[in-house]
Amino acid sequence: MEPTVDLFTGLATTRSIRRYRPEVIPSSDLSAILWGASRAPSGSNRQPFRFLVLTNGPRAKKAKAVLAESFRASWSHKRRHDGFDVGSGTRDDSPKSRQARSMQEYVDRFELVPAVVLVCLDRYRDPNPYEGASVYPACQNLLLAARALGYGGVLTMWHLSVETELRRILSIPDNVALSACITLGRPVGSHGPVRRRPLSELVFDDEWGHGAEWLDEEAAIARTASDDD
Repeated sequence: MEPTVDLFTGLATTRSIRRYRPEVIPSSDLSAILWGASRAPSGSNRQPFRFLVLTNGPRAKKAKAVLAESFRASWSHKRRHDGFDVGSGTRDDSPKSRQARSMQEYVDRFELVPAVVLVCLDRYRDPNPYEGASVYPACQNLLLAARALGYGGVLTMWHLSVETELRRILSIPDNVALSACITLGRPVGSHGPVRRRPLSELVFDDEWGHGAEWLDEEAAIARTASDDD
């Protein structure tokens, strides 16, 4: 088992992981990851999030096959629409080209993903624009807990085009929203590097667009020394 990481290191090094080793995630690790996810805050602390885990069960295999077709079709559309094969995408060494290869491998091997988690919302009121506030923190907790144990994952929404079929296969009630689809596994390679914009481009002070003179990004980075550096 890989050593766990501290919270700030986890925050700084959690990124989208789509390439997984063909390893089953032990039940003890899955339990720990989902425990972490379940500790997330929610409105009135009602904990309306639910986690439907797909590994190797008979229904899971059927659902994974359905998801795989949706993911392949969605990526094919995105690849064309976002121009992944033009401009810098024609160069094998460009970031765009590398991302396209990673995405293609991800969807081509989807059935082999060690674990797929459908993050659901057990609604107790009519659908509304605010309900995500009670489920998406749990998604981030899940990804952070996975990172802490040396796993990686990615949150996607490409399950939506086959939602009706998933409901039928997995017996999901009508009042339950399928809020996200997270794939999990042990990463191929390392967790880094993580490319992010400088904090000065993302944080304003007092009014929109006004730089925060009190920002100290170097000090913040110093608190997140990672084993992956």
